[in-house]
Amino acid sequence: MPALPPCPPPPRRLGVINWLGLWTLTAKEIRRFLKVYFQTIIAPMVTTLMFLAIFILSVGRAAPVVGGTSFTAFLAPGLIIMAMTQNAFANTSSSLIISKVQGNIVDVLMPPLSPLEQTLAFALGGVARGLAVGLAVGLAMLPFAPLAVVSPALVLYHGVMASLMLSLLGMIGGIWADKFDHMAAVTNFIVTPLSFLSGTFYSIDHLPPSLKLFALVNPFFYMIDGFRAGFIGHADSSLGLGILVVGLVNLGLCLLAYRMFKTGYKLKA
Repeated sequence: MPALPPCPPPPRRLGVINWLGLWTLTAKEIRRFLKVYFQTIIAPMVTTLMFLAIFILSVGRAAPVVGGTSFTAFLAPGLIIMAMTQNAFANTSSSLIISKVQGNIVDVLMPPLSPLEQTLAFALGGVARGLAVGLAVGLAMLPFAPLAVVSPALVLYHGVMASLMLSLLGMIGGIWADKFDHMAAVTNFIVTPLSFLSGTFYSIDHLPPSLKLFALVNPFFYMIDGFRAGFIGHADSSLGLGILVVGLVNLGLCLLAYRMFKTGYKLKA
């Protein structure tokens, strides 16, 4: 009697969330930037230290007292979170635009990953890079700037949420962009202006009313203000309002990124 052909294996049960797939894609995004750590972590650290040195040397002994603390202590947290957000944005935006240009985005779309899992994995990869850069920059600044943490909860919340915000924004930009020029436009006309006009280098109390109003509607201001308050104990706005604004903006960006993955916007031919 001829042998019966082997039965096909039963379909794999993934559950409500494909944890293995989620972790695999997240680990891929983390390993992607760790493999070139000199470019993704060391270079931002050196650049941020140069910013700190330029401001300290240019202001010199005329450095003002801002928020009841020295200018260096005021400036350092802003530089740290600026480096974190820029690199969180770069991680997700570059990953997606390169995958689209090279045509291997299908490797992300074909596995049994839901749109939510894809969104979370890319976002977590960007957050991981942002936090890694923030830690590296903070440690490098310790010999030059007084960094005393007053509220670890504020530092952690705003550090994670700021990295998440720019990670999601980079994801949305990477999906929307068709070529690197489009991605450069998002960086130059959205991310950079909002970063530099958010109180990174100054207190908004010194701004004229019209510019102060612009700062108060800029979500980047709240994440920087809250992060800095965790170090110096002083905020230019309501910390409760800032926590709410950052949380709501992240929720909106997350829903938009999820929708783009779900519909296959500019991802599926």
